[in-house]
Amino acid sequence: MTRSKVFVTRTIPAAGLDLIRAACDVDLWPDELPPPRAALIERVRGVDGLLCLLTDPVDAAVMDAAGPGLRVISNHAVGFDNIDVAAATARGIPVGNTPGILTDATADFAFALLMAAARRVAEGDRFVRAGRWRTWGPELLLGPDVHGATLGLIGFGRIGQAVARRAAGFEMRILYFDPTAPAADPALRAEAVNLETLLREADFVSLHVPLTPQTRGLLNRETLALMKPGAILINTARGPVVDPAALAEALREGRLFAAALDVTDPEPIPPDSPLLTLDNCLIVPHIASASIATRRKMSLMAAQNLIAGLQGEPLPHCVNPEAYR
Repeated sequence: MTRSKVFVTRTIPAAGLDLIRAACDVDLWPDELPPPRAALIERVRGVDGLLCLLTDPVDAAVMDAAGPGLRVISNHAVGFDNIDVAAATARGIPVGNTPGILTDATADFAFALLMAAARRVAEGDRFVRAGRWRTWGPELLLGPDVHGATLGLIGFGRIGQAVARRAAGFEMRILYFDPTAPAADPALRAEAVNLETLLREADFVSLHVPLTPQTRGLLNRETLALMKPGAILINTARGPVVDPAALAEALREGRLFAAALDVTDPEPIPPDSPLLTLDNCLIVPHIASASIATRRKMSLMAAQNLIAGLQGEPLPHCVNPEAYR
């Protein structure tokens, strides 16, 4: 029996990769960096399936390079803005993603960034390592309280609501803006408000929206200017939701107390970015879902989507079920 040919664009945790290797002939891109576009187009030629990451732009040209035998695209991520889903649908190719399993890990990390920015954890670490810690000081590295503060959540899906549950333990007032969200669970004690109200009243603003034409640049010079003076911005969503130049300006001028970013625009952040010159901007390399258990589950889910598509079965998690019509 002929085994399906698949291209996997990066090494993923063994749980998923072993499952794929048991069922398919695997061409694995071995490098730490994603395959360049020319390499991606060359390696997909003649494959039956593609397992890609959010760093791999999969557009119509990539699908056409693969040829008519391409039966499934499995994204090792919840988001799928790296894939031209409309082009895949037009070609009858189902696209899979890995929803749900990242919720708690990402919510934990968003709250970790919130706490770290407020209490200046990274600044304190740099202060000590630079040999500047000479004594205890009553005004050394002061930051705002988290307990009892107002948290504004832009996006109130699974992750936004999970952050709200964590905030409840700190007795925070919780506001959210999400026109598409159903009414919040009363147990969360979260109040739906418009975007302007959220930005004006929140001490902390945390982003939990997908990247769409409507959310790209949502926080720009005008909307950042609406934020409460001294507020803190946390982004574990997608980098392009925030205008980086406008954010750097707001931080440099002291209109915002701090920002904590798991994602940037572009990604990775260029070494000459003004944001990297600011002590009040904490930046980490897109690791919100980087718990051992979560990444293992992601790899399994991505593998299961891939194998289902190769076997002509419905994907367990399909973002374009209309591709089957």
